Amino acid sequence: MPTPMRLRDLIRQIRAARTAAEERAVINKECADIRTSFRDEDSVWRCRNIAKLLYIHMLGYPAHFGQLECLKLIASPRFTDKRIGYLGAMLLLDERQDVHLLITNCLKNDLNSCTQFVVGLALCTLGAIASPEMARDLATEVERLMKSPNTYIRKKAALCAYRIVLKVPELMEIFLPATRSMLSEKNHGVLITGVTLITEMCERSIDTLQHFKKVVPNLVRILKNLILAGYSPEHDVSGVSDPFLQVKILRLLKILGKKDPEASETMNDVLAQVATTTETNKNVGNTILYETVLSIMDIKSESGLRVLAINILGRFLLNTDKNIRYVALNTLLKTIHLDMTAVQRHRTTIIECLRQDPDVSIRRRALELSIALINSHNVLTMTKELLAFLETSEPEFKAQCSSSIVLAAEKFAPNTRWHLDTLIKVLVAAGNYVRDDVVSSTIQLVSESGAQHGGYMASKLWVELEKDTSDKQPLIQVSTWTIGEFGDMLLQQSDEHAVTVNEEDILRVYHKLMWSPQNNIITKQYTLNSLMKLSTRIKVNVDKIHEMVASFTTHMHTDLQQRGIEYNQLFNRYDPMREGLLERMPAMESNRTQQSQWNETIENIPSPNDLLVTDVTSTETTSDSNALLVLLEGSNGDTELIPNQNSSTMPTINTDTQDLLDLLGGLDLSNQPMQPLNNLTSEISSTNGIVDTTNHNIFDSMSLADTSIVNTNKVKSPGTVTAYDQNNLLITLLVERDQMNIDSNTVNMTAYNSGTFTINEFLFQAAVPKTFQLQMLPPSSNVIEPGSSLTQLMRVSNVSKSQLRMRIRLSYTANGVPIQDQTEVNNFPTPPDTFGTSTLDLWSENQ
Repeated sequence: MPTPMRLRDLIRQIRAARTAAEERAVINKECADIRTSFRDEDSVWRCRNIAKLLYIHMLGYPAHFGQLECLKLIASPRFTDKRIGYLGAMLLLDERQDVHLLITNCLKNDLNSCTQFVVGLALCTLGAIASPEMARDLATEVERLMKSPNTYIRKKAALCAYRIVLKVPELMEIFLPATRSMLSEKNHGVLITGVTLITEMCERSIDTLQHFKKVVPNLVRILKNLILAGYSPEHDVSGVSDPFLQVKILRLLKILGKKDPEASETMNDVLAQVATTTETNKNVGNTILYETVLSIMDIKSESGLRVLAINILGRFLLNTDKNIRYVALNTLLKTIHLDMTAVQRHRTTIIECLRQDPDVSIRRRALELSIALINSHNVLTMTKELLAFLETSEPEFKAQCSSSIVLAAEKFAPNTRWHLDTLIKVLVAAGNYVRDDVVSSTIQLVSESGAQHGGYMASKLWVELEKDTSDKQPLIQVSTWTIGEFGDMLLQQSDEHAVTVNEEDILRVYHKLMWSPQNNIITKQYTLNSLMKLSTRIKVNVDKIHEMVASFTTHMHTDLQQRGIEYNQLFNRYDPMREGLLERMPAMESNRTQQSQWNETIENIPSPNDLLVTDVTSTETTSDSNALLVLLEGSNGDTELIPNQNSSTMPTINTDTQDLLDLLGGLDLSNQPMQPLNNLTSEISSTNGIVDTTNHNIFDSMSLADTSIVNTNKVKSPGTVTAYDQNNLLITLLVERDQMNIDSNTVNMTAYNSGTFTINEFLFQAAVPKTFQLQMLPPSSNVIEPGSSLTQLMRVSNVSKSQLRMRIRLSYTANGVPIQDQTEVNNFPTPPDTFGTSTLDLWSENQ
């Protein structure tokens, strides 16, 4: 046969191809020649052909027909052939059982070779392609090589053991004695591989973690020697002695010292020494300091050491490298709950990053950290800074920043007047990027403030409403609602009002708003409702208002047309009722009362750091859950219960109601009276500018207006039940007993987001046994920002005094990924006269 083309010539031809078709032609011709050459059993060019085949594989073309030829090269006595053969095996080998069996025999032979480089090739290949069966067959050989007197082989064997532990964790016990002996090595290569292997073992097994806690003094001694060691050309990197080994040891110390005061006490001194002596002129020193900070924050360190770690992060914020600043902000955000006072000292630097840093990702992290720093002492200063940022920030920041300011103001506002002024500034600065929750929160606060601040708010909002508001739809909605409620106070001359307003000015602005093509339908709905309210607040231009309302009776939009027709009837047919129907709304106190109770529940939630280490297996199947599934005629945990979708605003679930009834086997729903709320007519709904067409489930003929009754006369039951703790989402259930009715209980659900991504489209569904009756009130929101929570109340009637059990189902989206999960809660507290014990008959559910 002719001499085959060399690899360099093939590369030159492929690069010379001008089109993809020419490249495919060259590769197809060469693959055909390689196949022809493979048919010659005694080919001397096998090594060259496999090398070309690997290059073709790297370009994305099929090359797996060379697998068996790789095995022939591995079996060759020549080292150059073995090297290409093992490389080909790592790249081309598939999952065929016969090929794996052949290469297992070759690996076992080479692991016993007298040449260290051949043994190294075999160990490298085993770590790269080992299947669980191959790992079990060769684990003892790897453990034997970890005790070899050759440092090169010991290092390779430790790395191979690390890969085996990743694939088959139960094999780690084989490597424990040999791994511990590696900590006494003087060779840095062997030492760093041993520390890496110990770290992986400790992360995967609690028993192994307890075993290696005994070596903390040895690790401290090694780290101290590295710090105090003089210049060593072999290990020096930018003036630091072996920074790679220092970082590995610091990571291992962090794992060993977590929740262990004794181990933490042992390593406190050396961590302080590393933090104070490491230079920050180079990235190498910054890397070591960063790992030191993470270790200090995770172990049971002294308070002074924690302050030192946070000060290091504060210095990172002043670094010119944007990557270091980002890492510092991200770490401060994760550790702020450990020492808020120490982080507050760097508030000025954080604000500078927020205002002046050109990098978008750094400003986003600075914004999250600034929001987390707000408390009752600095709320005035921080809110002022955030409002200044909101005015000049990019659109992508406005929604998050505005909602965060509103939440902070609601929690830490020193007085109502400041709170109202802040909300107005948010609406003006954020424009159309304000979320719906900000509009509802502002309207609720204005309603609660009543006549005391109604006139003030109406005058302040009127000033903004007269300006160009085409890009501020939420501001128009809040302004028109407020003016509709307190228009009579706006027209009154008062020292408190900064402007003088007459009826003609109001009607002129309203006419512009109602017929402006730039205003959306929701804004026009608010404006029309507000105008209708003004018909009872003003005395002279009522006919003009009637004319403006009548013009909507022929509007193209159905909802506006319906409102116009119904409101027009109030002027004509039902004019005597108009004054009473459109009187000022009572204060919206119910939601605020619930919010105060929800905040009490949130205070009992553990910190995000504690959530990360809490091992809660709420979805684990138990014998009780199996019994429940039998009642549902199910055989495993895949059976799901989907509550009835009674609200038009609920997300659509791809399951028919009839399927649910089939699943429950003809469930008798007579014990759960379903009385939908009557749809409020436009005449009545105009009092708040919103038409409520949502049907809600009523329990014992109790309407949603009676929510305040649910929240009073409560006696707290002992303890809060953790129902779910997965994917950075913690759900707790707090049972409260109604003092007026011992058979009635309220379950307060709190969902806390401890992650860094916003949870959207959150849907909580619950099912209880038939012996109970369940009513679920609307949730506070369906969006959970990072570090915040939402709540939902459930009322449970338990006449039979049975033990409460509940199955919950969750549906939400985090970081763009839809997640569905379900679990059972069987550990509710059993106080006197509350929940007893009983068996379950059938499931009934209600949403």
